[in-house]
Amino acid sequence: MTLRDLEKTSGHSGIDTRLIADITASAHEVMRKLGLDVADTTAHELYQALLSSVASKKAEELLQESDYTLMSFDDGIVSFNLADVITNAEKNLPYNKQAVAHGQQRLREEIVKRYHDHPRTDSEIVRTIADESGILAHKHKWYNEPKDNQTEVKEETNTMKPYILAIGDIFTDAFIKLNEEVARIDTDPDGSKRISLPLGSKPPYDEVDIVRAVGPGPNAAVAVARLGLHAGLDSFIGDDAVGMEAIDYLKSEHVSTETMLIEKGIKTNYYFVLRYGAERTILVKNEEFEYTWTPPAEEPAWIYLALISDASWKFHVDLLAYLEEHPNVKLAFQPGTFHFKWGVEKLKGIYGRSHIIVLNREEAVDITGRSYDSIRDLAVGLHELGPEKVVITDGPNGSYASYDYKLVTIPNYPDPAPPVDRTGAGDAFASTIVSALAYGETMETALTWAPINSASVVQKVGAQAGLLSREEIEKFLADAPDWYKVTDFEG
Repeated sequence: MTLRDLEKTSGHSGIDTRLIADITASAHEVMRKLGLDVADTTAHELYQALLSSVASKKAEELLQESDYTLMSFDDGIVSFNLADVITNAEKNLPYNKQAVAHGQQRLREEIVKRYHDHPRTDSEIVRTIADESGILAHKHKWYNEPKDNQTEVKEETNTMKPYILAIGDIFTDAFIKLNEEVARIDTDPDGSKRISLPLGSKPPYDEVDIVRAVGPGPNAAVAVARLGLHAGLDSFIGDDAVGMEAIDYLKSEHVSTETMLIEKGIKTNYYFVLRYGAERTILVKNEEFEYTWTPPAEEPAWIYLALISDASWKFHVDLLAYLEEHPNVKLAFQPGTFHFKWGVEKLKGIYGRSHIIVLNREEAVDITGRSYDSIRDLAVGLHELGPEKVVITDGPNGSYASYDYKLVTIPNYPDPAPPVDRTGAGDAFASTIVSALAYGETMETALTWAPINSASVVQKVGAQAGLLSREEIEKFLADAPDWYKVTDFEG
């Protein structure tokens, strides 16, 4: 009943569902590190594995982030709280008499804290509900007392890394590699190409890879995290297994999911990617989410806006209002399908607030209406919409950037091998530029980082498997050929 009342104070924002997802992700991460199958491990097997981690002196490292994690089984619960696990091991307690009090208390504290800190709740009302329900003992009512040293250290650590909040729809992709002896490419009279398969038969395929939590926004968030920055994702999922797996995966990549909304009774977006050679055709079906903007608890240094549904217009209005209230937040804009469909006039506020825009040459023509043949005119047309920095990618010709009253170009980094899959190359390019700028690097340095990450991504299936760390990018940069550099564009 307390949870029901607390959830009501947030306007039914799904804080309880998000907490369950975070607990599940935390438990699964620990179980995998213990070598357990998350789908086929009993409570007793898990309990014994946790006890063994104390004997092997691995418990402290394994359980650093699981102090409020409790996993439910038919015959009870298992606590992942370090204090509980150590107590159980030292006293050699049987499963049915295990200590769980520390984990339960930390979970109660986490419940109240999440509602207390949420931007949609009234802190006073949350405190009143917590006090009247007795969910916390008086000595644990942290919201009436000074922060302890551990909290202060954690907050100081977070502020040392710039926070980039990526926004965009999230999908699970099933990559199906077509058998090229069965599938073929046909060309229509107008020159367009299409995949053909025998109708009414059972053609074989070569392999399938399931890639979770992808899309330009999620791809950017994972890229940012891999590069060592504080990454968050604002996206929308259903309360199905696909959505919980996405949360689990993002947590494992150190991406904050605090601003993600989980809608009950809705499926998470699921795409099928048909691979033929290095090219792909994507079968899409977008679910209908409510697209409610949730202001982040921590003001980000950057917001990175990418592909999002046609149903998200109100979300954009609220996002723009947030940006107007937080002038220090820089906006990076990587327009998606519906942004182009809406047109410049409808999105003039977003373009005008953007610090940087990243898009390809064809998209620049679509937005500005200027000649494809003149990179300079395209850049000028984009600047006139508002962005201080403009980056235009041009396939095999490399990329161009306009900033500080100059126009430069950077070639593509040489591919170490023929591309395997081009999915996500543009996302890696754009998010790497933003990450470099967030680090305080110059635009010239950012432009040399981006093609390296892009070249790495196309060497593996999916948009994220090939994403690099900052150290890896700097090593590639140190080994780059002499001609790989930023130069003035004379065209």
